[in-house]
Amino acid sequence: MTDANKLQTFTLAGEEYVVVRRAEYDALRGAAREEVADATLLSQILEDPNEEWVPADVVKRLAAGESPIRVWRTYRGMKATELAVSASVAASYLSDIENGKKPGSIGALKRIAVALDVALDELVE
Repeated sequence: MTDANKLQTFTLAGEEYVVVRRAEYDALRGAAREEVADATLLSQILEDPNEEWVPADVVKRLAAGESPIRVWRTYRGMKATELAVSASVAASYLSDIENGKKPGSIGALKRIAVALDVALDELVE
């Protein structure tokens, strides 16, 4: 360790102290404040009963461009026929939407979103 990198320390009343430059001290205080703010925000988010947390594989599948309806349906543990009945759409129509053959009407997509318990914008690519 070079002399420039050596820590300067001193002891006062039995406590050891380290001397740092003012710029380093200010940077450390700023980083600490950011950490506290981040922790507070995270705590608020985690305690929100309306916030749903989904596994990373669901997020990855959605990000990869897989059909959002299929991703949410399988995440919810539903078979296609169950979702079709719950959303009052024909199973073949649901299959066409999931496979990108048809865009799906707004009404059908709204019913599917309700059946999957997701916001409509989660299903629109």
